[in-house]
Amino acid sequence: MRGMAVTAERARTLALALENATSYPHFHRVAFRTPRRTFATLGLDGDMNLMLDLSEQRRFCELAPQALSPVPGGWGRMGWTRCELSRIDAKTFRDLLSAAHARANAALIKKPRAQKKAPKPVSGAGARRRPARPK
Repeated sequence: MRGMAVTAERARTLALALENATSYPHFHRVAFRTPRRTFATLGLDGDMNLMLDLSEQRRFCELAPQALSPVPGGWGRMGWTRCELSRIDAKTFRDLLSAAHARANAALIKKPRAQKKAPKPVSGAGARRRPARPK
């Protein structure tokens, strides 16, 4: 393990220092989010779960296997990654937190919408007429 381990208080401070980041209670944890997406949750027992894409999850888990692993079950298969704060060094943790935050913050970038096709004419030569209703 390189450098010093990260405390829960330090993890909270670093998470809230990120752009657009806020916190809110989430069951027995504290969640951190951008305006659109949660990117991490901090447990009372000194662990943090972070949302990564699957390639980032694999890379970070290989980089620090003593501290990082996919969350068990379906959450882990979606990219949620468990971090044991007492077992991770500060630099790796900052990189991990930044990756999770960048993924959540990317949701704020609006993608251009495809233009809708012009509606078909309702009258004129190409229009279909409805049959008259019986009275």
